[in-house]
Amino acid sequence: MKVPTKGLFLFYILMALIKQVRGKAPQIPADCYVAENATIVGEVTFGASCSVWYNAVIRGDVHYIKMGDKVNVQDGAIIHCTYEKHPTTIGNNVSIGHKAIVHGCTIQDNVLIGMGAIVMDNCVIESNSIVAAGAIVTQNTVVESGSIYAGIPARKVKDIDQSSFKGEIARISENYVMYASWNKE
Repeated sequence: MKVPTKGLFLFYILMALIKQVRGKAPQIPADCYVAENATIVGEVTFGASCSVWYNAVIRGDVHYIKMGDKVNVQDGAIIHCTYEKHPTTIGNNVSIGHKAIVHGCTIQDNVLIGMGAIVMDNCVIESNSIVAAGAIVTQNTVVESGSIYAGIPARKVKDIDQSSFKGEIARISENYVMYASWNKE
């Protein structure tokens, strides 16, 4: 890298904050990508080919967080759980959009959580479903498999098969595996 000769420049190396809490440390396979300013603490377990992006926080300090394969946690997203009550479990091929909040819930396989969406305690997001951007899935809600939920509070608005979103869940999940490979270079 060529360093400019004029002006004042500060260079420093950022590293993700990966921290043990209460004797439990994150378990992150070598094929996962974690951005330099992401935070992952406590009892957090990743599957293969996951990615955690800039400013995302995954905090398994009060209960466990378990993620399957090819989960992407996009920029500014937060994943947490409820003390001694609700862990957070995330299946395979899940995309958690920019600035989304996922808290003490279960997200099954092949799910898209849209940008800025909030999924509260004890919710179940069933497989092959979408929580739309900005939606708030209130406590104890079950999002039906194959559906799109939107609004505040989130309600079913349509089936994925009847929308232009068919195939988007898999496409986004696969794209994030590709984006992670670019950032690992």
